Amino acid sequence: MDEFEATIVGELDRWQRAGKIAQFWLRDDDAVEPTAALGRLLDISGAFSVPLTLAVIPAHTGEALADRLRREALCAVAVHGWSHTNHAGPDEKKQELGRHRPAEEVLAELQRGFDQLAALYCEQFVPMLIPPWNRIDAPLVPHLAGLGYRALSVYGPEKPAALPPINTHVDVMDWHGTRGGRDPQALAGEIAARLTFMFDHGGTMGLLTHHLVHDEAVWGFLNALFKVTADHPACQWTPVADILR
Repeated sequence: MDEFEATIVGELDRWQRAGKIAQFWLRDDDAVEPTAALGRLLDISGAFSVPLTLAVIPAHTGEALADRLRREALCAVAVHGWSHTNHAGPDEKKQELGRHRPAEEVLAELQRGFDQLAALYCEQFVPMLIPPWNRIDAPLVPHLAGLGYRALSVYGPEKPAALPPINTHVDVMDWHGTRGGRDPQALAGEIAARLTFMFDHGGTMGLLTHHLVHDEAVWGFLNALFKVTADHPACQWTPVADILR
């Protein structure tokens, strides 16, 4: 057993001894159309029966992606904002769902995106909002339930909100450095740390990927992670719809 496997399996073995099962879930952002990268993600996750939640950008997608995903029984679709357009100023962090436009305009787009993806994906659709860049202006959140949304997913520890949070906690990408895959051992350490927190406090372990920008380091990491977790009795890769329920 190498260091990567030992880090994750060691923590899962502790869960097993305690008779507990850790829920993992996989979220991938920025889906628009069928691509070779998306196909590779579906192949890898499917090979290990890992359910996948795709954050789809409504303004830029259509029947082509819906047709591709209909044969993917383990794939769910959530709303990734409207057009993934940055409305923040040049000195601000990027944000589509912020205070930079009237709330009515932002909410109208989120309603349109919800309705469009619900119609395209039917049973694969989950009523969850995944804000672009993982940012949404807090005053908008109480209005989301009235649009049909039942959950909100951003990045980082969950915080009390007007809509149930189902967050991701480990991001495979080195956005501020190489913009490629992060060090696998560092990722294993973050997963183990999240599991340690969950052991005492509950919650899920959300993994965040971005198929369009993956390098070979990311694909290798995903294959290794799924290999050591998918059959472990204390790990359950869970459809997001089940977490939402």
